[in-house]
Amino acid sequence: MNDLHGRRIVLGITGGVAAYKAAELARLLIKAGAVVDVVMTAAGAQFVGVATFQALTGRPVWQALWDERMANGMAHIDLTRGADALVVAPATADFIAKLAQGRADDLLSTLCLARDCPLLVAPAMNRQMWQNPATQRNVAQIGADGIAVLGPASGEQACGEVGEGRMLEAQEIAYDLIASLQPKILMGRRAILTAGPTFEPLDPVRGLTNSSSGKMGYALARACAEAGAEVTLVSGPVSLMTPRGVRRVDVQTALQMRETVKSVLAGRRPNDIFIAVAAVADFRPKSATEHKIKKGAAALTLELEANPDILAEIASLPDAPFCVGFAAESRDLATYAEGKRVAKKLDLVVGNLVQDGLGGDDNSVTLFDTEGSHALPPGDKLTIARAIVRHITNLLEKNCASN
Repeated sequence: MNDLHGRRIVLGITGGVAAYKAAELARLLIKAGAVVDVVMTAAGAQFVGVATFQALTGRPVWQALWDERMANGMAHIDLTRGADALVVAPATADFIAKLAQGRADDLLSTLCLARDCPLLVAPAMNRQMWQNPATQRNVAQIGADGIAVLGPASGEQACGEVGEGRMLEAQEIAYDLIASLQPKILMGRRAILTAGPTFEPLDPVRGLTNSSSGKMGYALARACAEAGAEVTLVSGPVSLMTPRGVRRVDVQTALQMRETVKSVLAGRRPNDIFIAVAAVADFRPKSATEHKIKKGAAALTLELEANPDILAEIASLPDAPFCVGFAAESRDLATYAEGKRVAKKLDLVVGNLVQDGLGGDDNSVTLFDTEGSHALPPGDKLTIARAIVRHITNLLEKNCASN
């Protein structure tokens, strides 16, 4: 997945022990398809050598304002021209103070002042330095100036103390950078999603469930957050990391999922989006036993009762949100998916054949709306999720134009 294909990122490294994480960050950015130019302060080079970043990026590392490799002597300007973002990781307390004051006494601080691209900084410092009122004022100031502050995290620090000030991990910074570069087409909207399977207990250790991995729902939650939405993810039992910037509520049964969704939507907003990706069990045991059912010679008979149709209930509300359903079928996709859309009066149905991606990392889907069917190119689930978000946005814009 080349999230940064064709992007050029300038990576600034200042003098903190967390500079070792910048090497992994550079590797991740290149793996995601970016071209990376590294700019180091003199203090930063004391922690990780220039040769490391030259080897990782395949490009020269920049350190001095008066670098003779730049023919016009304008490294402090030219390095960010055409760049998609400037990321400083780690950003020390001293460097953040420079940014807040508009100082430009070395190549990296001058680049930050003369840039014409977004600037993101990942603070890294001792917990007392981070908590110092001067640092907090400086962080507030750079935030007000439009600089994105990533973190810091709380945890064990190189000095042996524990607290806030630890730099985010390289994967987290890369994630936030990729998210920052996505169009904010859902800004000001709220997205409520369900994802994963439900689990209907038979006894304390057994239950009825299904093979849903939750990957598509989690990818859509991430895509919605990247697009600027306020996202709540109501999740059945899965082993997946919560997307950054997403509020997650864990549930187990269909009834719990229903009540949680209704609770979130109780404060209904005119611009809400409800995306029902979860594979909700159609039936649940009429009663679960208090103790484990013991294996015996006799056959076991289960009495089941129907679970509520959460999506149909939400879509039937008088002030229903924009509703998106999913249809995973083994055959006759167009017939069943379009039938589901019409029967439940949904704005959009995302249909796929189970053999084309159930549980895997890649998928192939077709979108069904009032204008017909729209097949998306096969791809990884995050790429498809972003395409679905773009389609949802187009439909919302059409709805606004017609009202």
